[in-house]
Amino acid sequence: MATLNNLLALYDYSLPSDRIAQEPASPRDSARLLVYSRKTGAVAHDTFLNLADHIPKNAILVFNKTKVVPARFSVTKETGGTATITYVETHAPHIQVMADRKLIIGSRLTLSRTLSFIVAGQEEKYFFLTPSFPLARLFRILERYGTMPIPPYIKHSPLSRAQLKEKYQTVFARTNGSIAAPTASLHFTRRLLTHLKKQGMTTAYITLHVGLGTFAPLTQENISKKTLHHEWYDIDPQTAKRINAAKKENRPIIAVGTTVVRALESASDKNGRIVRPSGSTNLFIRPGYRFQCINGLVTNFHVPRSSLLMLVSAFAGRKKILSLYTKAIAKNYRFFSFGDGMLIM
Repeated sequence: MATLNNLLALYDYSLPSDRIAQEPASPRDSARLLVYSRKTGAVAHDTFLNLADHIPKNAILVFNKTKVVPARFSVTKETGGTATITYVETHAPHIQVMADRKLIIGSRLTLSRTLSFIVAGQEEKYFFLTPSFPLARLFRILERYGTMPIPPYIKHSPLSRAQLKEKYQTVFARTNGSIAAPTASLHFTRRLLTHLKKQGMTTAYITLHVGLGTFAPLTQENISKKTLHHEWYDIDPQTAKRINAAKKENRPIIAVGTTVVRALESASDKNGRIVRPSGSTNLFIRPGYRFQCINGLVTNFHVPRSSLLMLVSAFAGRKKILSLYTKAIAKNYRFFSFGDGMLIM
């Protein structure tokens, strides 16, 4: 375990608790933006509304259109007690979930007067539930009964349940399946997207469903196998064609968020062309990784000792990133999911 601890210590930093954002900026595009040029070393401070001022006019910005599922819901057990369930993914005819307490195989869990689940099995920390309703109705039911699985560091949000449902979702979310938001995209408003297009920039959308693994601490197995948790991604043919054309024309490809980085780099060959447009990725990007597809990155400020901090460090250098984080803390930037962000070019 010393190997893991020694590695994580390289990605540790001290963050005052009052810098952890408990709600997003309002409006979203008023969030602060730290701009870093890898080529010149220049650092600038601005807001997301002015993002176009820092990006080449022929750039293509790639977003993740995944939609966060209100995955957390409460059920009543046969004993009369309650349990909190978190939906993970579907394995027809079951759904895979996590629970905050032990569930008895074969028992019934009641969601409402007409909706329930049977506990069909268990595999390590996951349970498999068989719903009493068609799986096609699952996301509609979660919209009604579920709450957003907000990250554990958002403990004192002033937002109501309804507000969290709205704020922890991108304005272009389309495809149900994520358990966490692609948070770099939370800064984007329709106004900002329109402005970027008017400035000549192209926008494209892929899908990667973010899993609970994004919050899980790294393990020795991650380090030894050089892999992370699996996440499903899909790049439609039109988007793949657009990205490949941009690559051929040497136009900058800017990933909006680490989820887009994982999808594009997993889908690309050594020349950065999209050749594997859909599948499951367990790609672990850390310093030493050679980027194939992306030329720029919009990202939030990440949790210490995390795989996301390692990914950003692989793109800009570990010492440089930690130096920029120190600057951001000194200038009162807000951190993590609802916080401010960075543009690295």
